[in-house]
Amino acid sequence: MGRRLWTTSRQIIHIDMDAFFAAIEQRDNPALRGKPIVVGGNPNGRGVVSTASYEARQFGIHSAMPAAQAKRLCPQAIFVRPRFSQYEAASEIIHQIFNKFTSLVEPMSLDEAYLDVTQNRLKIDDPVLLAKMIQQNIKAATQLTASAGVASNKYIAKIASDMRKPAGLTVVYPDQAVPFLEPLAVRQIPGVGPVTEKQLIGLGIQTIGDLAKHSREDLVRHFGKWGIDLYERARGIDQREVEAEWERKSIGSEETYERDLMNITQIETKLQDLSKEIAGDLKENGYRARTITLKVKYADFTVITRSHTWQQAIDAYDLIFQQVSQLLKTKTEAGKRPIRLLGVSASNLVTSAIQTNDETWGQSLPGLTP
Repeated sequence: MGRRLWTTSRQIIHIDMDAFFAAIEQRDNPALRGKPIVVGGNPNGRGVVSTASYEARQFGIHSAMPAAQAKRLCPQAIFVRPRFSQYEAASEIIHQIFNKFTSLVEPMSLDEAYLDVTQNRLKIDDPVLLAKMIQQNIKAATQLTASAGVASNKYIAKIASDMRKPAGLTVVYPDQAVPFLEPLAVRQIPGVGPVTEKQLIGLGIQTIGDLAKHSREDLVRHFGKWGIDLYERARGIDQREVEAEWERKSIGSEETYERDLMNITQIETKLQDLSKEIAGDLKENGYRARTITLKVKYADFTVITRSHTWQQAIDAYDLIFQQVSQLLKTKTEAGKRPIRLLGVSASNLVTSAIQTNDETWGQSLPGLTP
């Protein structure tokens, strides 16, 4: 079952760590093992679930769920605040392992990556053997488990990695791609969320096999350009390369508050903290940003975003804060409507090496007024 079956195809492995944050907490604290663990915010306030252990998932708890709801579903759950330094340290070890096998690694997050092993450092022809070796190396180095999907493209490999969690390995050979996809629910296509799923079901499309019965023209008529992707995904087509030089799109931070914010001075203090965090992250990662975005969620859960883009890029805290403060005062109803969440993000990133202007250029930038 080796090279013969892959001679005309790329060999892609998708690695996805199993309940990563929760697994690290259980690894580091034996008293938590075998118990429902929720990593995230305060369940007695407005916290959100980051990750739930598999024991907690049995109660219906999942990422991005309000922590209070998670507590109602599983009153005996143990809530743990995130320790991002520990997660980042484990992720660094895992990504070092990836690079021992291939230089073509595309990290998607701390706990997920694509690897193109068509040509690999170990010169092993069988991607299934390589996936098993990667899983074993991760387990030995971190005491954590990973699930793997092996296929001829990123799309199928990602779906496959989720099929037998935890510690699973699912292989989809090139000639098995269409039969593998046909019975799966359309929601399993990456990028298909609740809205698109509802539209598809409204058209009588429940499975990927149902989707494959529709023409490209029909799907484009209903979904625009996204219809082209849906047409190709239904047939197991994905031409995207594994991008080793992964380009970060944005840097952001947001916070949900225990009590709604009404006082402008208090809101600006929170924005100062977020702006300092963004400025620090930009400098630490060697970026400057041309676009700064303010995100506001009001108490009624209405969400707005307001952005401003400069011709030149910035990374200075004072400029970031000055901009979001102006956006707050001129483009939101802060002070009139209670605010539940604030967020600041920097996008349209360039590397600092590209920005050769004097460090003080931003002090006289005319673009600070939206």
